[in-house]
Amino acid sequence: MRTLLVVTGLAPQVLTETLFALCCRKDSNAWVPDEVHLITTSSGAEHARLNLLFDDNAWFQRFVNDYSLPQIKFDAKHIHVIADDTGKLLDDIRTPLDNAHAADAITRLVRELTADSGRELHVSLAGGRKTMGYYLGYALSLYGRPHDRLSHVLVSEPFENNRDFYYPTPYDHPIHVRHGNREITRNARDAIVELAEIPFVRLRHGLPDALLTGNATFRETVDAARASLDPPRLVIHVESGRITAGTKCFKLPPAQFALYAMFAWRAAHRQPKITAPIKDVPDTAWSHEARAALIAALGEANIPSSVDEKLHLGADGNYFSQTLSRLNKLLGEELGPVAASYRVDRGGPRTGRFGLCLPSEAVAFERN
Repeated sequence: MRTLLVVTGLAPQVLTETLFALCCRKDSNAWVPDEVHLITTSSGAEHARLNLLFDDNAWFQRFVNDYSLPQIKFDAKHIHVIADDTGKLLDDIRTPLDNAHAADAITRLVRELTADSGRELHVSLAGGRKTMGYYLGYALSLYGRPHDRLSHVLVSEPFENNRDFYYPTPYDHPIHVRHGNREITRNARDAIVELAEIPFVRLRHGLPDALLTGNATFRETVDAARASLDPPRLVIHVESGRITAGTKCFKLPPAQFALYAMFAWRAAHRQPKITAPIKDVPDTAWSHEARAALIAALGEANIPSSVDEKLHLGADGNYFSQTLSRLNKLLGEELGPVAASYRVDRGGPRTGRFGLCLPSEAVAFERN
């Protein structure tokens, strides 16, 4: 499915101008959407409804008919009005709080539209307040896929920003325009409307799965994307059983926390990677070395009792592999693709030596 997403303020003609630029290109790159979504304020929604959708003679259906296009899904349900936390629709975007609501609403809609792998999304940021266009472009940068596109529509003078102009008609259509202190008439048929495609950096690969499928705010999503670009930084919070990886702080189960703390301590002290304990046999030598590292890392009082008991008896390869497998899985769930920097690495299938690939200066232990 092809979807056009447009942001508008009080000038709904941005939508038909963009449609013209996409659908009526004379080259082979014409792109006709199956549906259109519009995001705006309550005032913008009313302007869009009255000018674009009021009846079959309104400008949206007139455009489709004028250029003999297939029917494009666009009705009042496709107009998304920005609201605050209480559900109150915003009439304008003026205050910092209004901008935060706009950012969250735009991010949420772009996330929902890009969640459909069968959807091809084209985003136009020509309308609305400048901050709305900025948030829309940034949201596509965060969630956009390789086949999604971003553009801005360009309209020639004197038709740009003219309330009576909606698109170049295929027939003569007089438009009244201002020329200095005089009002003159121009033919809408002569207008030139072009599309400027805007390249953008795609950051979707750096977002955790929870942000791709959940209800994260604009700021939370930006922070996650920023973390994927920052150098890795790992903090082990000794008493709480939590870790901070990049900007994300979360708790690990006792067995996984203890194993991770051991590997973090070895990385911080530039110690070489280690082999796994022997399978199906309690490996007391490996367990003794692991416990010594945990005492150095956490202090004996902070070693989880269940882990301490297991190490006293002698952990085997099955315990190690199961604990490690769940640890790496939890890191992936919390961190998304960023987890690659923080997972315990095996060093290749033939080496069988395990450890963190973080530099020593990227690892720290924090005690209350």
